[in-house]
Amino acid sequence: MTNDQIQENDVTTGATVWLTGLPSAGKTTIAYELAGRLRAEGRRVEVLDGDEIREFISAGLGFSREDRHTNVQRIGFVAELLARNGVTALVPVIAPYADSRAAVRRRHQENDTAYVEVHVATPVEVCSVRDVKGLYAKQAAGELTGLTGVDDPYEEPRTPDLRIESQDQTVQESAASVYALLSERGLA
Repeated sequence: MTNDQIQENDVTTGATVWLTGLPSAGKTTIAYELAGRLRAEGRRVEVLDGDEIREFISAGLGFSREDRHTNVQRIGFVAELLARNGVTALVPVIAPYADSRAAVRRRHQENDTAYVEVHVATPVEVCSVRDVKGLYAKQAAGELTGLTGVDDPYEEPRTPDLRIESQDQTVQESAASVYALLSERGLA
């Protein structure tokens, strides 16, 4: 195989798939399920997990509105950079503020990079039962304040590309819904 053939075969369309929702909504679980499916098809995929980003890229930021905005913009920058270079960037983050998410979408539009917003619209009552990280229990016990969707705002997307109600379907079905949208748009 020549270098030209290798480069020709290596060209793929990248995209950012931004999964937003409350803590314990299922964003990360869906992202990893989808990542496995896309990788099995030979796609280049990265999951930009919100917790890992906070630890490695946004260490030192708190949870004020300004710090949350800064964190979302950093994640958006990295996602767009990956997507522009042929990687499917799956981004499961809370991103509670509409203006922060809109700024990320604009960055993608300005660079002509595919962007898909998925609202994992799991009700807070379901999330608090799942309570994967124990955040809801800590908030209820008075050990934590500023929990998104409880005592800190979460601005639901008004017109996401896809809305998933994870409480009504399996993880596989949720990931399949995202996959179907990506396929429809020529991104999978």
